[in-house]
Amino acid sequence: MSRFGLDARAARVTWTILVFLAALGLAYAVRQVLFLVALSLFFAYLLFPLVRLTQQWVIHSRPLAIAVVYLVVLAVLGGTGIAVGPRLAAEVQGLAQTLPEMSKRIQSGEIVIGLLARRGWESQQIREIDRLVQSHMGEIVGYAQQAATSVLKWLAGAWVILLVPVFAFFILKDVERFTTTTIWRLGHEGRRRVWWRIAEDLHLLLGQYVRALLLLALITFVAWAVAFLAAGVPYALVLAGIGGALEFIPVVGPLTAGVIAVAVCLFAGYDHPWLLALFILVWRVIQDYAINPLVMARGIDIHPALVIVGVLAGGEIAGVAGMFLSVPVIAAARIILRRLQAPEHVPADGEEREGSP
Repeated sequence: MSRFGLDARAARVTWTILVFLAALGLAYAVRQVLFLVALSLFFAYLLFPLVRLTQQWVIHSRPLAIAVVYLVVLAVLGGTGIAVGPRLAAEVQGLAQTLPEMSKRIQSGEIVIGLLARRGWESQQIREIDRLVQSHMGEIVGYAQQAATSVLKWLAGAWVILLVPVFAFFILKDVERFTTTTIWRLGHEGRRRVWWRIAEDLHLLLGQYVRALLLLALITFVAWAVAFLAAGVPYALVLAGIGGALEFIPVVGPLTAGVIAVAVCLFAGYDHPWLLALFILVWRVIQDYAINPLVMARGIDIHPALVIVGVLAGGEIAGVAGMFLSVPVIAAARIILRRLQAPEHVPADGEEREGSP
């Protein structure tokens, strides 16, 4: 019993909870900075295998190896930009010029009436639907303007993305020394051994997850681009780029990409928007049940319901950034809890580690 009438164990538990809540509050206050650090960490994991191979076979100095990899990646991106950039820029410019006229036609009901008339709807049904759309047009336009304002606000601050390769350079250069120093200060040898296993599992998990996400995004971009170009879909590369980019946001991203692609083609006058929607649906099934399990392997073994809840919660806490980080955070927390609950288990040689990709 303490001098204030509190049990010592209860006081320690209370203090731990308060410190934990304070850490959560601080993390929420600086969530934008943490997101930038997370992007830098993911970028570092993308380059880490190349840096390690370069250091082993070409240049033994880690900083020089990182610099060489940066130059190679920059050259590859530049070559890709030269090959795809002109077509992509032309499509973006064309879509930007078409959007104002498309918006006017949507608000006037011209596009909706034309689409329904081409599908054989009766004039009375068309008038009823047009009246319903017009009665809610103010709300629709308001939501669209709010979404556009949010996107423009994000783009205005997107210059900080330029700091990602800078932070990634220091992560690649010093992360091993930082990890060793941090774990060495965590207490006695048994506790340090547990945290070393956690660090190894997290290293494998994040490396697998980040590289798998990039591969899935590239596969989606290529598949959509080939299919859209072959089918004569307007703004094919732009829509394929949106589909690939939104692959990084679990659940919500692919759904949003599909809706955007179908909506743009629908309002741009494409003759077969429903076939496009069918292709996107079939591709989603192939991606989720065939490609995704092969690429992700067993590193992200999380129940789909927990993924959905995590994505929604991440969106409420930190918007798009929270959605993007929700799955790796849940997977990392799962690994840490399992290791802390069974610290005495030491995997033998050849035995599969829990949570490893």
